[in-house]
Amino acid sequence: MKLKLERIYDKPQDLSGYRVLVDRLWPRGISKVNAKLDEWEKEIAPSKDLRSWFSHDPAKFPDFKKKYIDELNHNEQTQAFISSLADKLKTDNVILLYGAKDREHNQAVVLKQYLDNHLGQA
Repeated sequence: MKLKLERIYDKPQDLSGYRVLVDRLWPRGISKVNAKLDEWEKEIAPSKDLRSWFSHDPAKFPDFKKKYIDELNHNEQTQAFISSLADKLKTDNVILLYGAKDREHNQAVVLKQYLDNHLGQA
């Protein structure tokens, strides 16, 4: 099965997959019913300090990526999340959902690459 990335504000492309919100903050204007989530993994998202520093500035993205990967490597929740996704991927697609407007320079892009590397999907 595949690990996918989707913006939560877009019309869902795959409702049959396991849908995980990977943002620390709940996306504005999205009701919990309409989100059609299976899980909200806010602890896997960047820290408040890192998120504030980055402020969705594409020029800071390379440094943000390094700092976020460092956070993931030191986050106690990361290994459990990877194990959980590995189990889900045996039977289902997993869709990582995020709210950022910029589709290329956001934490979910970094997280997906990180997970692909750790799940052997890269």
